[in-house]
Amino acid sequence: MSAMIKKRVGVVGYGHLGRFLVEKILAQDALSLAFVWNRTVSAIGSEVPAECILTDLENFTEKGADLIVEVAHPSITSEYGEMFLKNADYMIGSPTALASAELQQQLYAAAQTHGLYVPSGALWGGEDIRKMADRGTLQALKVTMTKHPSSFKLEEPLKSKLESMTGNAAVTLFDGSVRDLCPLAPNNVNTMAAAAVAAHNLGFDKVQGSIVADPGLTDWHIVEVEVWGPGNIADNTAFYCKTVRQNPAKVGHVTGTATYNSFLSSMMYAHGKGGGFHLC
Repeated sequence: MSAMIKKRVGVVGYGHLGRFLVEKILAQDALSLAFVWNRTVSAIGSEVPAECILTDLENFTEKGADLIVEVAHPSITSEYGEMFLKNADYMIGSPTALASAELQQQLYAAAQTHGLYVPSGALWGGEDIRKMADRGTLQALKVTMTKHPSSFKLEEPLKSKLESMTGNAAVTLFDGSVRDLCPLAPNNVNTMAAAAVAAHNLGFDKVQGSIVADPGLTDWHIVEVEVWGPGNIADNTAFYCKTVRQNPAKVGHVTGTATYNSFLSSMMYAHGKGGGFHLC
């Protein structure tokens, strides 16, 4: 892209991560802010120029964004994803939406000219996982996320299981397929959804996810990624790699602080790669 042409970015959602991204966009020479939309317009601060505040998301095309970044809720992609992709590149900050096989296929079909970008977030080694999936050598993948109980925002029946916790012992709230988990923890397991996209030969049904609530974990979110490659898993002779990421996080926060900069890096990468899905 020419140095004289700034990439115009629209931001959908203005929570902690949305504010962070808008601040960085306004400070970047290579970027300009096309628009900011938030369900509660009054929550958008005075730091956002008035001409950039979009009150009706249906009118997003009027702002001429090159890239639209969603950091709000998976429902945004369900409702607007296809429309976004017909007009701009789209980075989906809540890839748990892709656990819907029907929606995933709709977006694949829509991403012909513009690309759908899936940020790696707290997923370590995403490109290596994708390369193994491309070669068909990826046999199994499991992601385990451990957080303080207050950092989980869950749907039933996991919500009741979380609320019934007593004492200081860690509790495994779910252990199973990522497709089943995503609707139950749509705000917490975007890392797992990104892993399922990277591991495309396994997909959401075969990638496994586990979430653990640990009352003693007050300073970190822990993400463990286990990968099995060529060889025989049954007799323990298969390739195996395990990474453990300790992400600094305040109690009650859904997103760890290191993920903010990872998301920013993904946003800088997310443009001009053509149609299709891209891990960034």
